[in-house]
Amino acid sequence: FSGADLADGSCAHPTIPGRVSPLLPANHVTMTKGTGLVHTAPAHGMEDYSVASHHQLPTDCLVDESGCFTEAAGPELKNKHVLEEGNEAVIKMLQAAGSLLKEEKYVHSYPYDWRTKKPMIIRASKQWFVNTADVKAAAQDALKKVKVIPTSALNRMLEMLDRRTFWCISRQRCWGVP
Repeated sequence: FSGADLADGSCAHPTIPGRVSPLLPANHVTMTKGTGLVHTAPAHGMEDYSVASHHQLPTDCLVDESGCFTEAAGPELKNKHVLEEGNEAVIKMLQAAGSLLKEEKYVHSYPYDWRTKKPMIIRASKQWFVNTADVKAAAQDALKKVKVIPTSALNRMLEMLDRRTFWCISRQRCWGVP
C-alpha cells in the first residue's frame, strides 16, 4: 500500500500510554525513503518543527539541557542520557510492547560540537525576540563605553548593530558570542 492510504491516520505512541501520534505528510520525506509520512519530534529539528507548526502540534521537548530524558518521557526513561543508556532503554521498551519490527546498527549523522567533538542533540528552547529602537540604542550606548582594540573595530560593530533588525537575547552560549 502507499503512504496516501495512511494519510490522516494516527497510531498509538509506543512508549507513552494513552498518547496518540498523527501520521503526517512531509515534503522532506519522499516515497523513495518510505511512505512519505513521518512521525515527528517538533522540538528536535527544523523539518519536524515545520511539519508540527503547519499542523498546529505542540512542541513538547522530552530532553533536558544535559541530554537526558525528562519526566514527561516516562519513568522508565527519566534521567537516562538519550544517546547512551536511553537508546537501549527505548529498544527494550519496544521489545516488551511487541512494537519493534527490526533492530539494526545505524550510524546517525548527528551534528557535532566543534569544541567537544561530541554529537549534539537539537532541542527547542524558549527565546525572546525583540525589535525595538530602545534596545538597539541601549546596546550601542553600552558598546561605546567598552575599550575596543583596535579602535577601528568599534565603528564596524556599531554599524553592524545599526543594521540588525531582530535581536535574540540568549543564555544558551555560556562561552560567549562572536
